[in-house]
Amino acid sequence: MRPGTLLISKPFLGDPNFERSVVLLCRDEPADGSFGLVLNRLTSLVLDDVLDLPPEATAAAMVPIYVGGPVEPNTLHYLHRRADLPGATDLGQGVYWGGDFETLLGLLGSGAIEAGDVRLFAGYSGWSAGQLAGEMEGQSWIRHPASAGKVFTLASDAFWREILREKGGKFKVLANYPVDPRLN
Repeated sequence: MRPGTLLISKPFLGDPNFERSVVLLCRDEPADGSFGLVLNRLTSLVLDDVLDLPPEATAAAMVPIYVGGPVEPNTLHYLHRRADLPGATDLGQGVYWGGDFETLLGLLGSGAIEAGDVRLFAGYSGWSAGQLAGEMEGQSWIRHPASAGKVFTLASDAFWREILREKGGKFKVLANYPVDPRLN
């Protein structure tokens, strides 16, 4: 799969780490595995809670942190809209992954980039070689190709439901699937 693809968990996936989640695929290498970030798991933390920031980074201090996935939750990853950030990977549709973090803090501090154009993630979602392909064959995920641009356009609490509605057809029905069908 191409980077920039959204992976939407099916409502009956059964893994609490990914229940009703939307993952942005950042890397998919058949020999090395896959890397992605859960887009709709906002925490109560902000950047200032997890890093000692220099005084000039006050604009970055209140950027919220999302749970990117269950792997290495003590690591920080980020998405942004700056093509000129050194070392950033283009995921398509004006969304970039990673790059020079000090430069990013400087851009936030100077107002050259707004806090709403950055998403920070603690941890990530990872799959070993062949694992994601197996999950796709097992129909655990719904693929939404070339959709990286949705990262900054949909509210995190409604992301899963809205992306399914946007896909339409049978997926629109899944958007209304109850969390616990026994209570329906």
